Amino acid sequence: MISAYPGSAVRAAERPLLEAGAGPDLMQKAAHGLYRSAAALLAQRRGRIYGAAVVVLAGAGNNGGDALYAASRLLARGAGATALLTSEQSHPEALAAFRSNGGRVLRLRDETVPAALALCRESDVVLDGILGTGGKGGLRSQAAQLAVLTPARLRRGESPAVIACDLPSGIDADTGQAPGPHLRADLTVTFGAVKTGLMAGPGAEAAGEIELVDIGIAGYLDGPAVQRLENRDIAALLAEPVPGDHKYSRGVLGIAAGSETYPGAAVLATGAALATGTGMVRYLGPEPVSRLIHAAHPEAVCADSTVPLTHVQAWVAGPGAGVDEDQRRRAVEAMASGLPAVIDADAIQAVEPGLGPQVILTPHAGEMTGLLNSLGERVDRPGVEADPLAWVRRAADLTGATVLLKGWATLVAAPGGPVYSQAEATPWLAAAGSGDTLSGILGALLSTDRSGTRGPGHYARVAAAAASIHGQAGKLAAESGPVEVSKLPESVRSVMGGLLHGWRPDAQRADIL
Repeated sequence: MISAYPGSAVRAAERPLLEAGAGPDLMQKAAHGLYRSAAALLAQRRGRIYGAAVVVLAGAGNNGGDALYAASRLLARGAGATALLTSEQSHPEALAAFRSNGGRVLRLRDETVPAALALCRESDVVLDGILGTGGKGGLRSQAAQLAVLTPARLRRGESPAVIACDLPSGIDADTGQAPGPHLRADLTVTFGAVKTGLMAGPGAEAAGEIELVDIGIAGYLDGPAVQRLENRDIAALLAEPVPGDHKYSRGVLGIAAGSETYPGAAVLATGAALATGTGMVRYLGPEPVSRLIHAAHPEAVCADSTVPLTHVQAWVAGPGAGVDEDQRRRAVEAMASGLPAVIDADAIQAVEPGLGPQVILTPHAGEMTGLLNSLGERVDRPGVEADPLAWVRRAADLTGATVLLKGWATLVAAPGGPVYSQAEATPWLAAAGSGDTLSGILGALLSTDRSGTRGPGHYARVAAAAASIHGQAGKLAAESGPVEVSKLPESVRSVMGGLLHGWRPDAQRADIL
């Protein structure tokens, strides 16, 4: 599991070491870790470090010093490097070391900005060391004009790769907000601990891949603000079938989704739930939707619309329900049933305070805005998207439910409990029906849950696991050619294989390795 801490907490953890005179040692550890990551990236992209062109964006603080020291090590390996100084001040020892190893220096002024941008775009790697964890308010002055740099992952072409030193400059280390111009990276090499701002909101998108360099402060940190599940954590949450199991003991999921206007949502949620491994799906909804589900998934049990909500271990309600009053009623009954219930899409409009953590709301930013306003908050969609970490916590506290806020980094908050951030997805999942499949995956995990564990933390972990599975499967489905899943834990591999066969009907079993 990956744990993240506010920048303020990391600075507090560093303070005892700094007061003991260990500042230079901490900087050298950080710089060496940054150098190793940059060297590995250069070797991967170019085949060698010798002859590579490196640009350092160096601010006045310690981040600038870290980047300059790292570039000095690259210079010693035969790279060429230029430092663009974004402030009248710079870390004197680091700059001296950079110059002594043959580095060039250019001070960023109005008249040098065009040349600086051209230099960056012609380089192999740009090291972003302008602002650190104490930076607030975004990039300013001439440095703000560097925000037009686009990392390689967001455009076509191979150069340059942008590596952020500790966090992308202009991102708030505590919240992930970007209150002004900011840089975006292919890779963020962060020191001592992953920063909360790399896991939420604009910061999660700006960070790219994240690598952690241990500088010896872990023992000074308290509990994390945000966590991220890895596949071994997810495997521990998945229930594998055992001898003697039958369809009922595997878990029965009730789905009250779809309408005559939006029938596909029910088909997608049902298919995802079955692929994820629930023992049975009981569907309640309009008869025309039942026919579609039977055509696509004949193993689903479609009941008459008058059947009450019984004989299930968990519920999914709301996807594609539209204005269907029967489906709205079923969503309200599911929330009141005491069973784990995934409440999505149109059913979120029926949410009221006083729910329990076993009810998991799955809004996107627009639905979250409507929910918050219905509960007395005053926020618009841009406000939610600017600071999703604050608002997902607020929604959980107001409703009493577990809240999964979908986005580039999907955030899950339990009332008064932990927050998880999962960012394994691909932009190709930004399509109609994607949320319906997530609801089905999450519903299946809840219906098959054999842990006997309850409480806010457990439901948040299960929701985070569903978000990760959904994102990873979407990323694999977007790939061409054979799909590699053999390195995943067995239970995760089984779920992933089922989903991929549903999402890639052209693929044969031999294509999923």
